[in-house]
Amino acid sequence: MLWLLPAVFLSFGFGQLFKWSQRKNHKAPVVIATNYLVLAGCLFCYFLLRDDLSTSPQALLIGVITGIFFIASMLAMTHALTRIDSAPTLTSFRLAVVAPIFVGAFLWDETVTGRQVAGCVAALISLLLLSWRPGETSQGRNLYLVTAIFILQGLSMCCLHWVHHAGLDEERLHILMVTAATAGILGSLFVAVRRIPVRAPTALVGAGIGVFNLVTLSISLTALSQIQGTIFFPINGCGVVLLDNLFSHFIWKEPLGRTGFLGACLGALAMVLII
Repeated sequence: MLWLLPAVFLSFGFGQLFKWSQRKNHKAPVVIATNYLVLAGCLFCYFLLRDDLSTSPQALLIGVITGIFFIASMLAMTHALTRIDSAPTLTSFRLAVVAPIFVGAFLWDETVTGRQVAGCVAALISLLLLSWRPGETSQGRNLYLVTAIFILQGLSMCCLHWVHHAGLDEERLHILMVTAATAGILGSLFVAVRRIPVRAPTALVGAGIGVFNLVTLSISLTALSQIQGTIFFPINGCGVVLLDNLFSHFIWKEPLGRTGFLGACLGALAMVLII
């Protein structure tokens, strides 16, 4: 349980750093791609110095699949941050803990209680409330965005959890390197195809976030190697959902409104029920 508190605050900080970068008008796809390339580069140098670059075929496969979902999830999340408020965007990102909980139960025989099922239902209702903004004509777009983020991030979390159940805890940093390299390459291709200009300040921000992300994911993988996913994901999600919404309201000055506030409260209750 030692790793839970750092994991919560680091996960919260990671999402807020992306919000901050967009407030500073840095192009999100460039920040994302640079983040992953720097993360992969740091691990590559680390393993090169240790003469330990070899990895198993299974670890390579898991890393590539995880990287694909990572880049898709992050591009969807940062795109949504430019279209809707950060509270529903980041809350849907966090509520994706529902996915690895049920995948853990059905594929890996982890225990799921009746309370957790109720929490998952509450989480889905919370997404609907958070995407709803009275008086707006773009409700369908909001729901589409938060649902896409929810699904893609859920798949990303399932892949992280897969590492432990594949018996590859000892190779978790190798998998993280492959994951980051895959996401970084695909993100760079996206930037090139869309002809998004790469500016030095934006790349520097992405590099800083990459170093932060390296610490965040390393600690999360370490926690998952020691704590059952049905415990880690809900506790992590509950803490970060609350921090995200408080930060959005008081720091980013994005009023939730009554419906959004109800959705945020229901999301927090969902995480408590899932624990």
